[in-house]
Order: sequence, then structure tokens, then C-alpha cells
Amino acid sequence: MSATATATPTDGRAVGTAIACYTLWGLLPLLFMAMAAHGFTAPEILAHRAVWSVFIAAIVLLLAGQSAEARQALANPRIFGWLIVSALLIGTNWSLYVVATTHHATLEASLGYYINPLLNMAAGAVLFREKIDRLSGLAIGLAAVGVVIQTIALGHVPIIGLTLALTFCAYAVIRKRVQASAQTGLFVECLVLLPIGATFLGWLVTHGQAVGFSSPTGLAWALFSGPATVVPLALFAWSARRLPLSTVGFIQFLAPTLQFACGVWAGEKLTLLRIISFAFIWAGAGVFAAAAFRRSRAAREAIRAVETV
Repeated sequence: MSATATATPTDGRAVGTAIACYTLWGLLPLLFMAMAAHGFTAPEILAHRAVWSVFIAAIVLLLAGQSAEARQALANPRIFGWLIVSALLIGTNWSLYVVATTHHATLEASLGYYINPLLNMAAGAVLFREKIDRLSGLAIGLAAVGVVIQTIALGHVPIIGLTLALTFCAYAVIRKRVQASAQTGLFVECLVLLPIGATFLGWLVTHGQAVGFSSPTGLAWALFSGPATVVPLALFAWSARRLPLSTVGFIQFLAPTLQFACGVWAGEKLTLLRIISFAFIWAGAGVFAAAAFRRSRAAREAIRAVETV
């Protein structure tokens, strides 16, 4: 991100914005379930997200005053090349998530997003030589046990959850390295995915299978998928610049918790073994949050000590 943190960890607006962001992400399965109930297939939902998101992303880009940076990113082969890769990764992530939430696999999708911050931490240690303390190592270990139990409960490796975690982790690594702001990167990524979505929607229209263009209600659902995709990302970009990573790391567990609740509400099968597996995942998330809080407190104490001197 191009901006630096300008507020303290107690910035109420930033915390509220982060909570709103992860709440929207956590409730997103309800949108896809509702669209599926109105006749949308997962591929059509994805196509509409790809098409309508670019317009919302363009508005966000203009409001942020970063249109010039976007033009520079498109003209720079290295930056544009990396953003193509990140677009394909986030597109794969979106695709699998929509399929999961419209095919009664929301619980497994939530597993992926519980694992994701722990996987990010492991990736940081391997790729960026970030130190993992004992509590963080314990969190990763508990999550690994949870995945093993989930494998036993499902009768197969939780491919959906692991792929969601891996693709989003890889996406985060690339976005950490590429020299582009959050708004610019998002706009370019949406621009890359636009032709894919537009081509598929064109095929659906030609064959009379486009639910999104069959009625005003269908069009309303299709159009709503754009802001539902971009608004949480914009809120995240704003709040993440103003909050310590430890605070963001704690709040981000709100999204998979709400996703889990959506899956249970939708009647997905929740066996005792799956509950035990999630208990290990939740324990890992709790330890992760505790470790993040301890690091944040130590950092604040160090700052106060320097200021006192």
C-alpha cells in the first residue's frame, strides 16, 4: 500500500471500518446463496462479478485520485505482469468460493479462511524471514491438527478449504511485492478479469441462458454483485493503512466465523468430528490472536520507553 499508518491502534473509525469489511466478507455467502436460489449458476455469478466489479473499482480509483498510478501500472510490463498473476489467483479464489457457497460447502470454505492468516504467517517466515515465536508456532500446529481431523471427517482432503487458503496466501505475497497501491492493483486485476467475464456473459446471452438479463430482478442481483465484491476490499484498503497488522489479524477471524454460521444456517452437515476439527482451528486462531496482542503490547511499551527516555 502506498500510504502509511496515520492513526493509533485505538482509532475507532479504522476499527469500525475493518469490522464492517470483515462482516461483509463473512455474510457474502448469503448473497451467492440467494442468487443461486433465483436461478444463477456459479459461472454466471462469477462472470457478473468480473464485469460489474471493474466499474465500481474504477469509481474507487477515481475517488482515491490514483488514475495516473493505474496508467503507469498498465504501462509497466513488470508491474502489469505481476498483477495479471494476482488477478488469476484472486479469480481462482473467487471461483472456488462461489462454487463452495452455492454447493453446500460453506463450512469447508470457512476452514480455508481460518487457516489463511496462519498460512500467511508461515509464508512470511519462509519467504520474508519473519520470525515465528512459540505461540505462533503453536497456532500453526493446532490448525494443522484441525485440518487432519477435517480430512478424516470428510473422508478426503479438504481441497476447497486448502485451495482457498493457498490461493489467497499466494495473492497476498504477490501484492506485498508488487509496487502498486491497493486501489490501483484492484482496478487492474478487475480489468484483467473483465474480458473473461464479458465473453462468458455474451455466450449466455446468445444461448438465452443469462438469468441476469432475463428480468429486472435478475439484473438487480447481477449489478449488486459488483459493489458486494469491491466495497469490502475498499474498506479493507482504508482500514489496513490505519491499523497495526496485529489488530487486523485479530479482526479478520470475524469473516470465517460468520461464514461458518452461514453454512450452519443453510443446513450443512455438522458432525461431531467436524466440530472437533473446527475446535482445533478455533484454538489456533485464538492463540494467533493472543500472540498478535502480545506483540502489539510489547511494541507499544517499547515506544513509550523510547519516548520517556
